[in-house]
Amino acid sequence: MLNQEAFINRLHKLLEHYHLSAATFADEINVQRSSISHLLSGRNKPSLEFVLKIVDSYKEVSLDWLLYGKEEFPSRPSQSINNSIDPTKEKEKLQNDVLDKGQKKTTTPSDIERIVVFYKNGTFKEYSERSF
Repeated sequence: MLNQEAFINRLHKLLEHYHLSAATFADEINVQRSSISHLLSGRNKPSLEFVLKIVDSYKEVSLDWLLYGKEEFPSRPSQSINNSIDPTKEKEKLQNDVLDKGQKKTTTPSDIERIVVFYKNGTFKEYSERSF
């Protein structure tokens, strides 16, 4: 069974760790702000959906820690994940992606319908096909 007081303490620890207010935290996990307030005050118990939103949003939070206080917070990433990434291959892959995206697509004047230029003062000027 879930110890509600301990859960609230872990929720406070999470908010402190990420330097979040209750309102900001609610916005980040897409729940109503009143839900966080009711949980922190002990009025309501956390729903499964609420708990899963936290675990999905914050990868350092484990389900066992959040519900039962088992394990550490923040959880440490496993070594197998870190060892599976080869930095040189990742660098080459990124360079290839940049080169692929860097190739310009040619357009003809007939492809352009209009050009709009926005100025810092909030005004804009529109050039249509007739003014090219």
